[in-house]
Amino acid sequence: MTEDLWQRGCERLAAELPEQQFNTWIRPLQAAAVSDSASGVVASLMVPNRFKLDWIRNQYGGRIEAVLSELAGKPVRLEINLAPRDGAVRAAPLGTPASHVPAANDGSIALRPRIATSEPLLVQVNGASHSPAPSAAAVSRHRLNLGLTFSNLVPGRANQMARTAALHVAGAPGQMYNPLFIYGGVGLGKTHLMNAVGNALLADRPDARVLYLHAEQFITDVVKNYQRKTFDELKAKYHSLDLLLIDDVQFFAGKERTQEEFFNAFEALLAKKAHIIMTSDTYPKGLVDIDERLTSRFDAGLTVAIEPPELEMRVAILMKKAEAEGTPMPEDVAFFVAKNVRANVRELEGALRKILAYSRFSQKDISIALARDALKDLLSIQNRQIGVENIQKTVADFYKIKIADMYSKKRPASIARPRQIAMYLAKEMTQKSLPEIGELFGGRDHTTVLHAVRKISAERQKNPELNQQLHVLEQTLKG
Repeated sequence: MTEDLWQRGCERLAAELPEQQFNTWIRPLQAAAVSDSASGVVASLMVPNRFKLDWIRNQYGGRIEAVLSELAGKPVRLEINLAPRDGAVRAAPLGTPASHVPAANDGSIALRPRIATSEPLLVQVNGASHSPAPSAAAVSRHRLNLGLTFSNLVPGRANQMARTAALHVAGAPGQMYNPLFIYGGVGLGKTHLMNAVGNALLADRPDARVLYLHAEQFITDVVKNYQRKTFDELKAKYHSLDLLLIDDVQFFAGKERTQEEFFNAFEALLAKKAHIIMTSDTYPKGLVDIDERLTSRFDAGLTVAIEPPELEMRVAILMKKAEAEGTPMPEDVAFFVAKNVRANVRELEGALRKILAYSRFSQKDISIALARDALKDLLSIQNRQIGVENIQKTVADFYKIKIADMYSKKRPASIARPRQIAMYLAKEMTQKSLPEIGELFGGRDHTTVLHAVRKISAERQKNPELNQQLHVLEQTLKG
């Protein structure tokens, strides 16, 4: 029986999928229209926008088809359609290549749903393919970096929660996680995520009022309008947005008038269900010299951290970016670089540029030996600056204990915790083995070091205050 196939399919999916995923992506879908003919069973879904079409197709399409086919006892083909805005619907079966989507024959524009590739969105106008490039005015108006999208953001444990939240916002702005506050150290991908949301929204709604800017630009706007006494212009610019993306809000510290105007814009945007995404180098309650009214608002939505990328993620980033440059990087070279460049994505990109340039100038293939030569200055600085002794001194100074406490057998929490943090940083930031680190901490067993590394690593994921302290220590050690 196909009459209730979609309902039974939803019941099965609700049991199999995490509740949040099901409630966000499957439950809101309109009931599928199921047709059973000589050519087979087809389940047709309507989705409200192109972003949701792409996401449901790529993330859940295969699973939905499998569940429906099992329940129907025969193959079911899933079609996902954009809900009509002008009465015209272009349907595309799951997995249909973009080139096979029929063009409109009435002079209208037919959207070609994208499969999971990084190719630009194509449209067909009277059968001819075009790759639309925003005008200079559009780029200037939104201030988005059009090259920063979800498709070229490497996912990993370090950005998993922030990326998932950003995807939710892009799919349903103004509804969940408002405001979205993303924090973390420099060069970890906060700006990339914000631009990805803005670009996704504009791909779906070209008329959406989106603005990306650095906090310093907002400060400049406030000063300019204060001098001219034209605050109505400031309100007209910021209060009418659908999506405000603002980087590095810690720069508002100590600027009372700026904070007052941002508070006003913040309240106006939330009242009209516009979305706000902010980034900072620290979590909201860690911001200094910012009015409590603002920090409490910042914390009222969802606050997520982006961590420094783990080893496997650093390798994936290097290999993906090298491939984008047209020069694939061997995996063993990527592991060598990733083990030696640990700070952030920006430093990885810098290391990659050096290696690619060195390879081209010397006309040699990329190898570990070539990478070592290309990065010799960076590696020598690292080896000179970051040693276990340096870590011990930096951590001891930060937590106001004696360096000798790092080697002692004392076990009060005020000493044991900084010692564990120093062990964790020694494992993360040096090439020393666990036994070698244990020896430098007063002859401790390697299992003690392993316990400390695992404990601090796990706590870092859950404790924003500890995470921020570790960011500070890491930046201090890297100079």
